[in-house]
Amino acid sequence: MRKIAILYSGNSVHHKTFYDPRFKKYIASHIYLPELASTALDEFDVLYVPSQLNGHLLLQSKEKIINFAENGGIVAVFGPQPWTWIPNQNWEERPTNFWWWLEKDAKSGLNLVNPDYHLFHYITLADVTWHHHGVYWPIEGCEVLIATDDGGAIFYVDQVSTKGTWIVATIDPDYHFGSYFMPATERFLLGFFPWLAEGKI
Repeated sequence: MRKIAILYSGNSVHHKTFYDPRFKKYIASHIYLPELASTALDEFDVLYVPSQLNGHLLLQSKEKIINFAENGGIVAVFGPQPWTWIPNQNWEERPTNFWWWLEKDAKSGLNLVNPDYHLFHYITLADVTWHHHGVYWPIEGCEVLIATDDGGAIFYVDQVSTKGTWIVATIDPDYHFGSYFMPATERFLLGFFPWLAEGKI
């Protein structure tokens, strides 16, 4: 099993999510974000960067996170990331439609780009469908897994920008699970953590 470290803000949402026994069993360490700069990452295989982190503190550790990836680590990043810190981050801000499912003939606008990818042995498109925050336009060589109708990536894997792997998504499962709503987020996390820990990527 891979050793996963979580960047932890200490807020109630993150506590609820990352101390839930079903997910905590996959987590080797909860790294308090203000202490990231002084915390060694060498023993970990994966660094999980959740949504709802303090942007100022996150940017202070930008080079440390990138160095972790350059040393072969896996960085999983969730939620809107309006700050430029992810390598080759081509982020496009878009309005978030929280209520698309109430519209007539409701359609999320999300599509599986590669349904045979091994992640989808653990989750389905329904498990990543609530709403998303903006899109990315990844560089050539990245693997887009889920995209909007116009091709914007909401979930992609980048193994070309560094010597490691970046798993980047505009969805925010940790926030919504920890806020006690959006049932799909529970299903997503129940599939995503085993996939991440079992070394499928």
